[in-house]
Amino acid sequence: MNYDIRKIRSDEYNVLNKFLYHAIFIPEGIEPPPESIILQPELQVYVKDFGSSKHDIAFVAVHDSNIIGAVWVRIMDDYGHIDDYTPSLAISVLPDFRNMGIGTALMIKILDELKNNYEKVSLSVQKENYAVKMYKKLGFETVSETDEEFIMVCNLK
Repeated sequence: MNYDIRKIRSDEYNVLNKFLYHAIFIPEGIEPPPESIILQPELQVYVKDFGSSKHDIAFVAVHDSNIIGAVWVRIMDDYGHIDDYTPSLAISVLPDFRNMGIGTALMIKILDELKNNYEKVSLSVQKENYAVKMYKKLGFETVSETDEEFIMVCNLK
């Protein structure tokens, strides 16, 4: 399948809400939450006023003029927060386009971009999430964990 990866345009920032919802890991057999869940303050930190900080960076995967995936970072006090100098990462690919390498391509693109200005990047991921394997393959290491999730960091230098 053909797709392009490019920086998100400012008129597309609102699409991050859609991808924030699709970034929520839903274990097998569990009913998905309503889309309104992303309005909770602990989730809005990922998207509210995106683009207002120099630390807000995002790339999108585009297929047939449609955005099918997004990866973004910002310095925020989120689930993957480790300090006030390290951006936290969020990524999502629409369900119909998963397991095609798009997520990995998005990750490689943003990690390459971040190397210019940051020493590391962090994320939080549910232990059951299949993406854990991808993160490890890309150089992320677990720095702490709870019963349900890992906090992972990728050193960029």
